[in-house]
Amino acid sequence: MTKVLMKGNEAVGAAAIKAGCRYFFGYPITPQNEVPEYMSRELPKVGGVFLQAESEVAAINMVYGAAGAGARVMTSSSSPGIALKQEGISYIAGAELPCVIVNMMRGGPGLGSIQPGQADYFQATRGGGNGDYRHIVYAPASIQEMVDLLMESFDVADLYRIPVMVLGDGMIGQMMEAVEFKEPKHRELPEKDWITDGTKESREPRIINSLFLEPELLNEHNIELERKHKLIEELETRYEAYGLEDADVVCVAYGTTSRITKNAIDDLEKEGLKVGLIRPITLWPFPFEAFDKINPDCKGLLTIEMSMGQMIDDVKIASNGRWPVSFNGMAGGLVPTPASIIESVKEIIGGAK
Repeated sequence: MTKVLMKGNEAVGAAAIKAGCRYFFGYPITPQNEVPEYMSRELPKVGGVFLQAESEVAAINMVYGAAGAGARVMTSSSSPGIALKQEGISYIAGAELPCVIVNMMRGGPGLGSIQPGQADYFQATRGGGNGDYRHIVYAPASIQEMVDLLMESFDVADLYRIPVMVLGDGMIGQMMEAVEFKEPKHRELPEKDWITDGTKESREPRIINSLFLEPELLNEHNIELERKHKLIEELETRYEAYGLEDADVVCVAYGTTSRITKNAIDDLEKEGLKVGLIRPITLWPFPFEAFDKINPDCKGLLTIEMSMGQMIDDVKIASNGRWPVSFNGMAGGLVPTPASIIESVKEIIGGAK
């Protein structure tokens, strides 16, 4: 299969169209602007619709409408823009509608900077909107993985009737790599017998809503959502792990930060140090079970992030007091270096000089 050299953001658009996305609603913000630019040019060629909304708030509510009509629909933005979409994301989750949301993270808080970051972990995994809801969160570490996960995301969203977020960063969005657009693994999907596709005499009217005025109905609805969340935790958790059984230190990193961490681990192995890695591919559901495979005599865990420390909370939960948890982080556009990771690992082992 032929590989194509593409910028990450443009690869996002190409993968979405190949996966059957025909509607895109968004609003420009750096560093993801090439996504709507690509979609504005390419979607009409396949009979799709691109619309630049007047705001991020308008865009996510357009996604709500298209998803409710049964369309494959996507939006993309970056950190402050995703913050503005949070109310709409909560409504979409409450109404059990499928859609795909791409967040190319930048440094924050506030307007922050246009440089890459990973400071939206809490926002993505805890749900920045109101209520008891979750959405699946993928964290690709390369443009190829971004393409693969994005193409699968539309099927996953349809299967569970849930928003799926693909969480990248400025580096994945802006760098270029060779990618191939493989045929995605298609899932057996149920008929969309809930969509609002026009009044028909042969059936009862369909209403899509997240409002439940009767407390008993709301309670039942939230219980059903939680059952779905548990099923997703059971079936959709993903991670990459190696070297856990005999590691003296285990690093935990996701996204492009994990690639930097792998370089550091390779250098440490040349020195005879045993260092493992857990790379969450789904940030939610978080791969807690991966930590049960760690060497019980491990000296400690090292969380590496492009933030001031957010995933570290889940790592501490996963550790459950079995190992001390340390942190190596940079934020606001600065990136952890292999040298800094090596130093942190040696401090845990007790061999820092």
